[in-house]
Amino acid sequence: MPYKEKEIEKLYYTIGEVAKMFNVNASLIRFWEKEFDIIKPQKNKKGNRLFSKEDVDNFYIIFHLVKERGFTLQGAKDKLKGNKEETIQNIEIVSSLNKIKDFLLEIKSEL
Repeated sequence: MPYKEKEIEKLYYTIGEVAKMFNVNASLIRFWEKEFDIIKPQKNKKGNRLFSKEDVDNFYIIFHLVKERGFTLQGAKDKLKGNKEETIQNIEIVSSLNKIKDFLLEIKSEL
């Protein structure tokens, strides 16, 4: 088995990169940054936002609650204050189930 280099993970992502990850406008990223205190980007000397991996993970949680599950912004805030860990576990379960579904659909298509 050939040696596989581990992908180098970036320390910070620009607002454009984060917007592209979630297929949303940068204005939504700025808006949610103001609305949710768990997103705390660094700013460089030019004032550009630099999002950490933790910020991206938190943005994914918000995206999941608001865009995928239909929560209002206030509902998402309440959910995160109530039990953030449970929300993260639910997201991980859904992600695992989607991977299993994709795998099974791939097998089905090969039959």
